[in-house]
Amino acid sequence: MSNSHLSSRLVALLGGAGLALVLAAASPAAALDPAAVKAQVDKDVGADWPHLQALYEDIHSHPELGFQEERTAAELAKEMRAIGFTVTEHVGKTGLVAIYKNGPGPMVMARTELDALPMEEKTGLPYASRNKEVYDGAETFVAHSCGHDIHMTAWVEAAKALVAMKDKWHGTLMFIAQPSEEGVSGAKAMLADGLFQRFGKPDYGFAQHVGPSPAGELTFRAGIYNSNADTLDIRFIGRGGHGSDPAHAIDPVLIASRFVVDVQSVISREKDPAAFGVITVGAIQGGSAGNIIPADTILRGTIRSYDNDVRMKLWSGIERVAKAESEMAGAPPPEVTITRGAEAVINDAGLAARTGAVFKAAFGDKASEAKTPITASEDYSEFIMAGVPSLYYSIGGYTPEQYAAFKAKGQPVPFNHSPYFAPDPASSIKLGAEAMTLAVMSVAAK
Repeated sequence: MSNSHLSSRLVALLGGAGLALVLAAASPAAALDPAAVKAQVDKDVGADWPHLQALYEDIHSHPELGFQEERTAAELAKEMRAIGFTVTEHVGKTGLVAIYKNGPGPMVMARTELDALPMEEKTGLPYASRNKEVYDGAETFVAHSCGHDIHMTAWVEAAKALVAMKDKWHGTLMFIAQPSEEGVSGAKAMLADGLFQRFGKPDYGFAQHVGPSPAGELTFRAGIYNSNADTLDIRFIGRGGHGSDPAHAIDPVLIASRFVVDVQSVISREKDPAAFGVITVGAIQGGSAGNIIPADTILRGTIRSYDNDVRMKLWSGIERVAKAESEMAGAPPPEVTITRGAEAVINDAGLAARTGAVFKAAFGDKASEAKTPITASEDYSEFIMAGVPSLYYSIGGYTPEQYAAFKAKGQPVPFNHSPYFAPDPASSIKLGAEAMTLAVMSVAAK
């Protein structure tokens, strides 16, 4: 029985990730010196910082939307070839796969994302994005307001650090740069393009995400790490007319507005209050002028949950409330489309124990086990469902000085997807490079 399997069984039988971390000391990773690896990565980051900073600022100021990341992918391909990886581009449209072979041993996958968001950046940074691209048929600003630019830069530096320390590990590195994570479609595209058939199926996989927590902190957990994500599209059909005479029209804007409020009763009155579930309407589009009642109104939203029972309850409630709103207004039935999206990321218990022990040895109390899953979603789960035992974890991005500045203004610290989201590059890139290098070494160290 493998050490990873044994750890997983012990977690299941005895409960508590803390106990699993103690047991993980018996794993092969115990021979690894996490502090020494971290110190070496820190030294490398310091020496490489001018180049890393330039790479980060270039990626940040030239963001691209999902499946349009031609420039970004080309930049990363150039970086990885210079390090010594064999790179294949256009896997899953704009994705890339970088392979480095270092003798017999496990194949370890490390993933970063390529894409940005259709929104305007308002950070005021000197290298802030002013890029525009076409999204959903209309031109829009594009920004790396989720942190994928941090991930890419840390991914490159981790690859460089691992090659520099190749005498300390064995096996094959599969560093993948995935397109369209925000569209929760890039992982599927890479798999459909024969990712594992063409390059081999990894024995382990890792991915990380920067967030608004303090710089230097890292969190991980076994089991569910983030939520299911489904998309909601509703077309409420009315009857157009003059704004001064609503009695001769059926107002779809009013129907949509009632839905936005009333659908929250599914969350507050039908779902188990202890179970996580969110229905958020992020866009309402209808009408062209203030004195015209439009013929229809389009509503778009997101649905989040951790388990399938809650997921199905939310779906059912949404359809029921939408139909009821239209019927109450004497309107035709609405067109409701719910699209199943990303599945929850479920971390392997044995790997969480094994790699978590290494994180704790390297970062001390700055590395901790998250008590609950996060509410955001992403499609790394596709690789897990394809059979790759994985650990997805989070790194902090904001310095104490940044926290103090926002507090002085009486403002909350900007979260991912905020136009003001701007984690500290130096702190978060270094932590990301440290963590990804240590994660790979936790399963591939000699």
